[in-house]
Amino acid sequence: MQHGGSSDSAEIFQILADEYARKILLAADHGPKTAKTLSEECDASLTTIYRRVSTLQDQDLIKERNTVDSDGSHRSKFQTSLEELHVDITDGQLSLTLETRDELADNFTSLWSDLRGDD
Repeated sequence: MQHGGSSDSAEIFQILADEYARKILLAADHGPKTAKTLSEECDASLTTIYRRVSTLQDQDLIKERNTVDSDGSHRSKFQTSLEELHVDITDGQLSLTLETRDELADNFTSLWSDLRGDD
């Protein structure tokens, strides 16, 4: 995903300037987490977590996964989809490049490696 000098880049910079958004991205990078867990780990209210998660989802920086517990209750868990972020300054222009995780491709690569016996 490329964001060159556009309003999208400015919006992403603004999102990443937010302390809670950064905390959520870091906490959710260690596996899927519920909003309650993120609230505890980020020392933020659930309202703050849901607002920031919504903003992060709008920019594809975090993904929501729905799970079903053993008792049949449904739960949403959130995981960071941002893999890398690169900022370049060239000729007075900021250019932002985001790399997100492609879980399907990663799973296929892992499966193919297992089938081939790669280490």
